[in-house]
Amino acid sequence: MPLWRSWHRPLVLFSAAMAAVTVVSAVGLLVDDRVMVGAPIWAKPFKFAVSFIAYGLSLAWMLSALDHGRRAGADARPHPAGTKRPTGRGAAWWAGTVVAAASLVEMLIITGQVIRGKRSHFNYQTPFDEALFDAMAVSVVVLWLGTVVIAVLLLRARLADRPSAWAMRCGIVIALTGAAIGFLMTQPAPGQRRGESPVVGAHSVGVADGGPSMPLTGWSTTGGDLRIPHFFGMHALQLLPLLVMALMALAPRFARLADARTQLRLVVIGSGAYAALFALLTWQALRGQPLLRPDGATLTTAALITLAAATGAWAALRSPRRTPTTTSTTTAPPTVTTPQHKNEHKNEHEAANKQENANEAANEAPITNTNETTDKNQKAEATA
Repeated sequence: MPLWRSWHRPLVLFSAAMAAVTVVSAVGLLVDDRVMVGAPIWAKPFKFAVSFIAYGLSLAWMLSALDHGRRAGADARPHPAGTKRPTGRGAAWWAGTVVAAASLVEMLIITGQVIRGKRSHFNYQTPFDEALFDAMAVSVVVLWLGTVVIAVLLLRARLADRPSAWAMRCGIVIALTGAAIGFLMTQPAPGQRRGESPVVGAHSVGVADGGPSMPLTGWSTTGGDLRIPHFFGMHALQLLPLLVMALMALAPRFARLADARTQLRLVVIGSGAYAALFALLTWQALRGQPLLRPDGATLTTAALITLAAATGAWAALRSPRRTPTTTSTTTAPPTVTTPQHKNEHKNEHEAANKQENANEAANEAPITNTNETTDKNQKAEATA
């Protein structure tokens, strides 16, 4: 994992600012007894700040995993002498910066409305409140589009660690789908009309906002609540990479988990199960069904998802691991030349030359002797 110093700086700074907002909101929960739509007025900025810390740091880490050239906009190709190398920021850096800026605008409006004692979401009570909500809606769209750019870059990037790469890719796609649930909340609920109602939009389905709810989360206990799939989907950005970290942590104790292909299979299966569960939560909420009071159809679907995920994980763990290839004794020697190999080759070459010279001398000797004998015989005949 890259060091945090290489993470996307604006997103890291935004997350640090959200940590400060978390502290301020926690103090507000303790000292401010005001209530808004059935919940403590400082609960919304507290929950949003905590969520944004996780969201911002996750994106900052993912951007650091991209290739440096893509992340910083550097051109790695050689340039002719005298030409300037491009130094502009890349699309990934700008996308992360846009996400940080849009998220900051949203948090400023939410916190500002809390200070004013007004609701931030779906508020059309006054022209000013309507303008603030419209500005926040625009910031959410910009945030979503910036995350889309990051998702495309992650899908196209070639990352060496395939289990982590696919955890990030699947996580950000599911997170984008979860964030898109927020657009459903802005639709008029039954009895609401744009331009007439002071409130247009709702979190709950089948019941009015502000009714009985679960502690801490504030999710409805009497009807469906779109915040449940919204929350579950967006945090795939953290939970799926955590699955990879858990597999790596268990690898020293379980040899099967040390295999990269097994890890990849488990990540894909986990991502599929997560996406199926997200779809189930969305379906349950749209039917106006509370999370803790599922009907038979919901329970049956949940059981099928669990069975499919368990079967897939069992198959992934049972599949044979890739064994490293071994080199036989008949394999050719390595082509890497070392000083020792050079000396051996030199000695062999010199010995071969000596043997060749000796063979040539042996072949030429009889011919020389025969020539000399012939000359002596010719001289003897001439004398006689």
